[in-house]
Amino acid sequence: MTAQPPPPPGFGPPPPQYLAEGPQYLPPGGALPEFLAVDRRNSIVVDATGVAFEMYGITVEFTWPEIRSVHYKASDDAKSLMVAVVHLDGRVYEGVVRAKPTERLRAWFPQLAWVLGYYRPTG
Repeated sequence: MTAQPPPPPGFGPPPPQYLAEGPQYLPPGGALPEFLAVDRRNSIVVDATGVAFEMYGITVEFTWPEIRSVHYKASDDAKSLMVAVVHLDGRVYEGVVRAKPTERLRAWFPQLAWVLGYYRPTG
């Protein structure tokens, strides 16, 4: 096999000193995006630090470096948002928030998808 010449400048990943840390696009106003779903007893927050669930006064927080993936869906009765965090060690944690009125659930899905895509564009 013959040695290949180096690629011309501008191809391949940037040198380490130029690698960007964290999200690069800031929405208008410079505020980082966040998602918040709340009912009487529970909440789900997705922001720059990670994902947090609060259920009956107990809060569990997961930072982005310890999250393998985040999944979400509507409950079987289509009245609640269910969000699951898969930890790096494989454990799964779930938060559930009731949507009242139920139209709120339909509004949450595109918001949550956008915020998760911002912080976790590859999953």
